[in-house]
Parts: sequence; structure tokens; C-alpha cells
Amino acid sequence: MPFRFKRLEIPDVVLVEPMIFQDKRGFFMETYKYSDFAAFGIVERFVQDNHSRSAKGVLRGLHYQKPPKAQGKLFRAIVGEIFDVAVDIRKRSPTYGKWVGERLSAENKRMLYIPPGFAHGFCVLSDVAEVVYKVTEEYAPDCEAGIIWNDPEIGIEWPIERPIISPKDAAWPPLREANNGFTYED
Repeated sequence: MPFRFKRLEIPDVVLVEPMIFQDKRGFFMETYKYSDFAAFGIVERFVQDNHSRSAKGVLRGLHYQKPPKAQGKLFRAIVGEIFDVAVDIRKRSPTYGKWVGERLSAENKRMLYIPPGFAHGFCVLSDVAEVVYKVTEEYAPDCEAGIIWNDPEIGIEWPIERPIISPKDAAWPPLREANNGFTYED
């Protein structure tokens, strides 16, 4: 299997480490293979790929799409380094309001799988970062939602002091006021 899967402190969020074949010419790696992901239990099909570029200090998030267009994401940095965060927003979940974060970079080539029912955000640690990510539902503007990046009840330990944030991201409500429609199911 060309991937190592590691469940994080919130077990539904999975760190994915691809096998990298490297020699003097460069490297090769698989970034996604349905059969391997499904064998691990990640069976969602991805339907859209996105690519963004951000400068150092930019913080994007915390974003999610509400049902019926909730998105799972497979996130990776292809240029630079980011701190990538997932927050459990499923009511009645044993990890509701908890977060996990991982450094993803072009160098470490790690990926983060974030299932539906989680808010997602990242901040840029390098001079510039480019991220590409797959989603399990197409973008639906009427289902777009978010949570304020610095919600004190969540307490994310962002590794930057003064993030650059869009007006839209600065206006999201705290988790306790968000109406997201997610409920945890065993």
C-alpha cells in the first residue's frame, strides 16, 4: 500500500503519509488511490479539486459546507508550509468543539483527510504556500458556512501572531452560535 494512515486525537481526522519514490531524477508519489483509501475506511468519492495560493501569515477558515452539501476534504501543500486545522462541529460528538492541527508542507508531502462534520482552516507559515485539495461535494454557495478562527471556546493554538484574514472570515460566528446541521452518529 503506497500510503500510511494515522488516526489523530480526533479519530475521524486522518493524517495520510504517501510512499515517496525518490532518486537523482526527482520523486514520484501517488496522491490518492480509491482502493487504498477505501481499504482504510475512507470511502467517500471526491468530485472536485481546488488549488489556492496564499502569502505568509494568511489564515483561511474556519470553513465548512452545511448538509446536504457537506464536504469531506483531502488537503495537502504543494508549495511551502501550512498549519492545517480540523474542528469537530458534530453535536453530541465526544470530541465536539475539539481541534487537531498538523503541519503540511511540500517537503513532508503529508495530507490531511477531514470528513464532513468538521470546520477546516489553515495558516501559512512559509513565505508563500500553495495548497491543493479534493472535496466530496461540489462548492454550493447556499451551504457555505464558517466559525470564527479565534473562538476562545475552541482555543486553537495558531502558530502565528497576527494573521491576515478576509472580512468574510473575520465575521463568522463562534461555534456555540453556528447553525450547522451536523449531529454525531456512532
